Amino acid sequence: MADIKSLDDLKAAVGTAAPAAEAAPRAPVRDKLGRAYATGKRKDAVARVWVKPGSGKFLIRNNKGKFIDYSEYFARPVLQMILRQPFQIANVEGQFDVIATVAGGGLSGQAGAVKHGISKALQLYEPGLRPVLKAAGFLTRDSRVVERKKYGKRKARRSFQFSKR
Repeated sequence: MADIKSLDDLKAAVGTAAPAAEAAPRAPVRDKLGRAYATGKRKDAVARVWVKPGSGKFLIRNNKGKFIDYSEYFARPVLQMILRQPFQIANVEGQFDVIATVAGGGLSGQAGAVKHGISKALQLYEPGLRPVLKAAGFLTRDSRVVERKKYGKRKARRSFQFSKR
């Protein structure tokens, strides 16, 4: 480092260093049972999601501690479609078993949280799926939440009805 006395010397030294963009490829992150774990969030809902290779079973742990099928917990077809999106985008439908625990929020927020968790767990299990899931926007937490109520207002922005007399 002491032999750098001019800009040309600095350019030569920087040119020999390996570029930062060519980082080592990501390694899969799995526990001793062969599962990948991730936490997904949406609105006030939080979902803990485990993904492992299997036949496509999808279990949700409800607030009573029982594991039930996702089609029973999320009865609306739209919510079921939301949960299947990461697998369809990555072309791995029916290849992974999912176990999820959900807490907080409503059904829509919980479905979004599970989708976020599945996407994160899939890219941890198989790092090659990351570009596809990232391009679809599934790895980004949807940060939209309900605005808080302000004092002097009926709701967050709605005022009380004005009375002239």
